[in-house]
Amino acid sequence: MTLHTSRLELRPKTRADVEVMIQAMTPNDRAQISPKWMAMFHASKTANPWIYGFTARLRDGDAIGMGGFAGPPENGMVEIAYAVDEVHRGKGYATEIAQALVEYAFACDEVQVVRAHTLPDGAASKRVLAKCGIRYVGEINHPEDGLIWRFEKTR
Repeated sequence: MTLHTSRLELRPKTRADVEVMIQAMTPNDRAQISPKWMAMFHASKTANPWIYGFTARLRDGDAIGMGGFAGPPENGMVEIAYAVDEVHRGKGYATEIAQALVEYAFACDEVQVVRAHTLPDGAASKRVLAKCGIRYVGEINHPEDGLIWRFEKTR
């Protein structure tokens, strides 16, 4: 199922898409991947948007970024993540991706909370989250990422 925004299509990634993405990462970036997510990916048998995520494309077909989740709903919560290629930043695409992920998550009856994390100096991400109605709830010391800011939107 492809998600649609006013200017984008978010197409589900295949297992091959994710494998290519991981292989293209620098060793340092690959080391930043959550071990929990890697275990879910390796254990998955079929394409799963909660694990594999989406490729964000302009309506003309050019890929401009990605969006996805830290995993399937757990205890009524999902965490979103998104990225836009540098050349396409500052055009509102990240907001469209994040909003599409929120809508997808809340279409699942199990999801009561959508969560996102940013680095404390992530001003652009904070603006994106605010535009999507995702509110700052505090800072936490994340076991994998260190000091981060937590944002949440409840159903």
